[in-house]
Amino acid sequence: MKSPIRCLVLILSFLLLSGISLWAQSDATTDYEINALRADLKADKADIINQAMQFSPADAKKFWPVYKQYDQELSGINDHLVQLVKTYAEKFGSINDADAQSLTTQALDVQAKKIALKQKYFPIFAKATSPLTAAKFYQVEYRLELLFNLKLASELPALLIQPAAAPAAGAKAN
Repeated sequence: MKSPIRCLVLILSFLLLSGISLWAQSDATTDYEINALRADLKADKADIINQAMQFSPADAKKFWPVYKQYDQELSGINDHLVQLVKTYAEKFGSINDADAQSLTTQALDVQAKKIALKQKYFPIFAKATSPLTAAKFYQVEYRLELLFNLKLASELPALLIQPAAAPAAGAKAN
């Protein structure tokens, strides 16, 4: 198996085997585990990027300072995602229309912010290295994000299993 592919398989295995249950823990325990997992994932992500990209020393010297800025901004967006997931977990089983509206709007906002961040940084990465190197990085980043989203989706219960809300008073049944 090629090294970059093997790295992606390893990160997927790590994500699938490191599942934490947000549903039956105290806030302090959950926060600690989330922060520990995020720190581990950041370190692993940097290793995977480095192995997959196979930077020359000159490209690495140019790439990593830009990546550090990008990752810092991405962390801020992911902070919002973590809070959103925690809110979803707290409300699960009793999510009403207003909650669904708010949670969905916030989730779409997180996605929009991630896309805007990527659009902002592509020319910065391209200028620091090359457009091809930037495109390769974005491909690796996209794949890692897919793996993370798969893990997140597997951990969160779907609204499909939430009991249907009782009809509002005065509402007609069909």
